[in-house]
Amino acid sequence: MFQMTNVTKAYRTDLLETHALREFSLTVDKGEFVAVTGPSGSGKTTFLNVAGLLESFDSGTYRLDGEDVSKLDDDARSRVRNHKIGFIFQSFNLVPVLDVAENIELPVAVAQKGESAAALRARVRALAERVGLLPYLHHRPDELSGGQRQRVAIARALITNPRLVLADEPTANLDSATSEQILDLMLELNREQGVTFLFSTHDPRVVKHARRALEIRDGKMVDGAAGGH
Repeated sequence: MFQMTNVTKAYRTDLLETHALREFSLTVDKGEFVAVTGPSGSGKTTFLNVAGLLESFDSGTYRLDGEDVSKLDDDARSRVRNHKIGFIFQSFNLVPVLDVAENIELPVAVAQKGESAAALRARVRALAERVGLLPYLHHRPDELSGGQRQRVAIARALITNPRLVLADEPTANLDSATSEQILDLMLELNREQGVTFLFSTHDPRVVKHARRALEIRDGKMVDGAAGGH
């Protein structure tokens, strides 16, 4: 489903070259629920950005769903990103002038999927109900708590029925009870629909829920312990 082999990524300025990923290799099978840990500066965020086709890389290969995405041009990368990948960002990245329903719908509009407005609204309502947002569909982000905003971001990531969901610290702004509810929901979607989840996290609750836990250190993958499910 997902395979990186010897991927290298460096950030360069006139005076400095910083290697974020060093011959990085990882294979994730369809339907896995994987947590990636590591200290700050270890390369976790760069790895997620490369995996999500938000950043290019310098060398190596990356195959997603059987396709070598490293050879795609920008338009083709955007199509793959819009149709196959869902993102959950620690900073939410919601559009402040849109309400909850419109923020959830946004990736579908970007992907230009041929779905009726009524069918999409029904899916938005069903997904909002599952993440506890049904009463807030017409609220804007600045009217919501941090935890509620993160739930909007999670619903938005799932609305396109992606093959792969990438999450950067998805529980960072949620209390313990809400974190458990969201993680249970993701596990349910993982089991029922075969969505592959890949998390970057410092949260032991996420690691506990993962079926596989891995660690990045100095831009390379090192051995990790299996998760709790």
